Amino acid sequence: MTKTSKLSVDTSNSAFLSLLKGTFWAISTSLVCVLIFAFVIKFTTISETFISPINQGIKVLSILVGAFVMSKKLKSNGWFWGLILGITYTILAFLVFSILDGEFHFTLSLLNDIAFGSVLGLISGIIAFSIK
Repeated sequence: MTKTSKLSVDTSNSAFLSLLKGTFWAISTSLVCVLIFAFVIKFTTISETFISPINQGIKVLSILVGAFVMSKKLKSNGWFWGLILGITYTILAFLVFSILDGEFHFTLSLLNDIAFGSVLGLISGIIAFSIK
């Protein structure tokens, strides 16, 4: 007899709802942080060189918050669910902020953001499930 290894992924409704809840919290965190950052920019003289790193920091924080919220109900495969959260968050964040901006720009930077969000989600999922 040969032993086979399969990825056991919880595909129940609770897993999907946990993913949606985590994504909602990640998007909400981004919106609040971007709003606060916009006020800071308006009333201070922050150099434009800080905008991109702070935006990346907001993405990191948002995905990490989403992973911790999502991990409360899920039992295993933190890396997998974190990866899915990172991809879902990145695509939805692009859509939300494009709607707020009034323009959709599909560029190579969107693919970079999806790759960054995927890796960040994977790492955040591992961290969130390890700490839980």
